[in-house]
Amino acid sequence: MILKVKGTGIELTDAIRQYAEEKFSDMTKFFDNIQNADIDIGLRSQHHQKGKIFYAEINVSVPGKEIRIVKDSEDLYKAIDKVKDHLKSELKEFKERLRHKDKKVLRGQKEYKLEE
Repeated sequence: MILKVKGTGIELTDAIRQYAEEKFSDMTKFFDNIQNADIDIGLRSQHHQKGKIFYAEINVSVPGKEIRIVKDSEDLYKAIDKVKDHLKSELKEFKERLRHKDKKVLRGQKEYKLEE
């Protein structure tokens, strides 16, 4: 899996980059055929009435589908955690859907064919 981390509107420090890579590097245990993941971490705007609003966005490429998740939070690390949790559930759901399709195909192959 190729993992790219990008910062928008903030300075991407080594600590932030390492935290994001650590959080998303173990996603292969939920779905093992992830081709690449692009992570964008940043600040929505510099002057917001309620303070700084950070966001984390991930685009994951899996065979036949592109999964995109965006979460906002007042804390950057919390936004990264929210994205990870949502991505985990999306990957599990996608894997279950693929498994269900495979079962349908296998059932069709196992049927007995009556010869006339």
